[in-house]
Amino acid sequence: MRRGGDVVRFVTNNEHKYKEASDILGAYNIKLEWVPLPVDEIQSEYLEDIVVSKVVSAIEVVDPPFIVEDTGLFIHALNGFPGVYASYVYKKLGLPSILKLLEKTRNRKACFIAVGALVIDSHIFKIFRGEVYGEIAREMRGSQGFGYDPIFIPEGYDKTMAEMDREEKNRVSHRGRLFTQIGEYLAGKNIV
Repeated sequence: MRRGGDVVRFVTNNEHKYKEASDILGAYNIKLEWVPLPVDEIQSEYLEDIVVSKVVSAIEVVDPPFIVEDTGLFIHALNGFPGVYASYVYKKLGLPSILKLLEKTRNRKACFIAVGALVIDSHIFKIFRGEVYGEIAREMRGSQGFGYDPIFIPEGYDKTMAEMDREEKNRVSHRGRLFTQIGEYLAGKNIV
C-alpha cells in the first residue's frame, strides 16, 4: 500500500503533540518522524494564517512530506480568549489564571481547534482542521495529557482530557480529529 521506508515529518517543538500524532498516524501505517525545529510564527487572529507562515519557514529546511500544526483554545465567555495565543497565555499565566477569569461565570463553553498543513512537495500543501467543543471545568482535574487538558471537558463527557488515557483522548480531541483526517487523506492518496 505504501512505498517502503518513507516517513512523514512533524515539525513541532512539542514532544506531547508528536507522541499523539504518531499514535494516530500509526493506525494508518504511517511512520512519523519528529523534527523539533523552531519555525517562524506570525501574529494573526487565524490559525490558518499561522500554519501557512510555518509552512513557509519550514520548507526552507525540511524535506517534504511534512506537517506543521497550530492550536487554539477559544473560550466563549472571554470572547474567544486565549484563542491563537493559547500557548503564550498558558506559559505566562497558567491554568489557575484562566479558572480565576471564569470563576463568576456560568457560561463555560469553549472550543479547541487544531489546524495543520500537510506539505506534499515544495509547491503543494493541504490544510486540515480538527475541532472539539466542550466546556472549561471549575477546577483542574487529572494527571494525563498536557497544556489545557486538566481544565477542558469535551462535549458528551464528564471528565477532562487530562482524566483520559492517550488513546481515549486521541479519539475525541481536536488534534485527534486533525491527524485522523491527515491519516485518511494520506492513506487514500498513497502519498507515502
